[in-house]
Amino acid sequence: MTRHRFSAKNWFRVWLAGLFILGVASGLSAQSNTRVSLLQAEDRRAPSAQDLATLRAGARSGDPQTARIGLRALGRLERPVLIPDILPGLRHPLPEVRAEAANAIAQAAQGLKGAGGSAGSLSSTQAALIARLGVEADPGVRAALCESIARLPYSAAADVDRTESTLMDFAGKAGTNIDRLGLAKGLEAFVRLQRNIRQPGDRVIAELKSLARDTRGNQEQLRDARVRRLALESLAFIEAADAATVSAAASDPDAQVRRLAVRAATMDGTDAVVERALDDPVAIVRIEALRALRRRNAPNACGASVAASSDSDTNVALIAIDQLSACGGDASAVAYLLEAVDLEDAEAPRNWHRAAHSLGALATAAPDKAISVLPPFAASHVWQLRMYTARAAAVLKMRDVLERLASDANDNVVEAALNGLAKTAGHDADEIYVGALPREGHQVIRAAAIALDHTPKPDAAVGPLTKALEKMEDDSRPGATDARAALRATLTSIGSPAKAPKQRVLAPAPTNAADLKRLAAPRARFTIRDVGVFDVALFTMEAPATVLRFAELAGSGYYNGLTFHRIVPNGVIQGGSPGANEYVSNAPLMRDEVGLWPHVRGALGISTRGRDTGDGQIFIDLVDNPRYDHTYTVFAQVLNGMDVVDRILEGDVIERVEIVP
Repeated sequence: MTRHRFSAKNWFRVWLAGLFILGVASGLSAQSNTRVSLLQAEDRRAPSAQDLATLRAGARSGDPQTARIGLRALGRLERPVLIPDILPGLRHPLPEVRAEAANAIAQAAQGLKGAGGSAGSLSSTQAALIARLGVEADPGVRAALCESIARLPYSAAADVDRTESTLMDFAGKAGTNIDRLGLAKGLEAFVRLQRNIRQPGDRVIAELKSLARDTRGNQEQLRDARVRRLALESLAFIEAADAATVSAAASDPDAQVRRLAVRAATMDGTDAVVERALDDPVAIVRIEALRALRRRNAPNACGASVAASSDSDTNVALIAIDQLSACGGDASAVAYLLEAVDLEDAEAPRNWHRAAHSLGALATAAPDKAISVLPPFAASHVWQLRMYTARAAAVLKMRDVLERLASDANDNVVEAALNGLAKTAGHDADEIYVGALPREGHQVIRAAAIALDHTPKPDAAVGPLTKALEKMEDDSRPGATDARAALRATLTSIGSPAKAPKQRVLAPAPTNAADLKRLAAPRARFTIRDVGVFDVALFTMEAPATVLRFAELAGSGYYNGLTFHRIVPNGVIQGGSPGANEYVSNAPLMRDEVGLWPHVRGALGISTRGRDTGDGQIFIDLVDNPRYDHTYTVFAQVLNGMDVVDRILEGDVIERVEIVP
């Protein structure tokens, strides 16, 4: 099986960078203090002239690591006015500093999005990056420049045309593997981000096909796998692949390339690619094949899903079961679902998933049969089974079941029941929504508030809504944010707008020299109950505030006993919520630290809902997710045990997280 590997060479680089963050390698205590001051100013988001002066001085430092930290911090502020302070970094003697500057310029320019930014300032920024690309000698810096040029937030067609022309000119000179990767990253960002201005031209599509069909030797193929992934990702996004490209990629030694080949197989002549992928040795390819059959509405989609429901990989089987919801006319599919909803073994640890997903599929495929088998699920002692029951009851419009589950002991069950009642009963169930507002779960309060939006009985709702909002205003937990927003929106909808919300300030990260030195080159070890152990490298150099916060939480035992509550096959797994959902969290909000490390398979990120809203919940990329680059912080990378990560199911428990020196 081919997987993204974190090599010993890369691990050494992370270790060495961690040492250099404080000058540990040479004992430079003065530089150490300077770097801590830079990190603290960035953590405050540089609200004062003094903080900005500190960052500008850091960016001009003669010490390379200090300069990197200063340039990166200026970019993360996302203030276009600071781009002139970053531009000199493009001429630094060291390539790693120049690459940091290129990335920081593109990040700073993001502040022009939606703010009526000057097209002229973007054009001048673009011109500076293009000029540097023309003279840059280092392939790693050229790669950073390609991506930075492509991801600027353009609004003018002329700027997009210039970007395309620049990338195509560079394609003719991309002689190294790193150059090819930079070109592929640039083209992926260009295709994805600039598509709303205009579609990529024929030259871009031809180049993407060429990058995707690497016919060189095996060694080069293995080394260039990410180039092919990015190229295929782009072609699939704009549905521009051809049968020859898809067929070539379907035999690639890299599993992610084969997965993307299946995703791109939307045209005639690629049926065999999808069929063959159903038997691929790697689960991510089989999952993509099942999805492709459903997208195509293929005649054998139901039969393939029935067969895959017994797959040795549970996540493949669950995808197959979910897809049986569209197979009500297939007797074998309905028969399988009726057999799979047996509760006899479903309440054993890690065993509820098949029955729960089968009930959900049966509710759509054969509603009359689902109604007869549903009641015992509503009484299960496994709360996840009751939650899935509420979702199925909403499809079946079983209001009596939803009303019972709306008073369940578990807030996740109640949330699902309220969402179902809102769809099936509407404002006829307003009394139940009002009754749920005093509960503790943020997700329940949010769901109740949304259900009460524009209620025809405002007099009965305004008091409880106002009281709930007052309670949420005093709730310092980050997860209360969504509940507050829903309560305010509903109060406004019934003519009772609330007073202005309290101003909330991010708690400072525990940034100090001692902790940074202690975490100069750390690992974290995750033990997942009944699944296994995996280790991750923590990126103290790339995301110091995030690593410090994570280490602080892990050291306190915060994650011990929490779960992975969200599983997106061929996407991410997400966990670390005290309430086993995305709306409940107790950890202080943390700022974003987006950087150069990409969201490749095995990368660990911080879940957010907009800038600087991380709350301790983490996610792990199951595949390369380039659309998350420069948006979500990457603070770690799986070192070993990725097969354990792949086996994690919804509800699996994090036994413990340990920081390993």
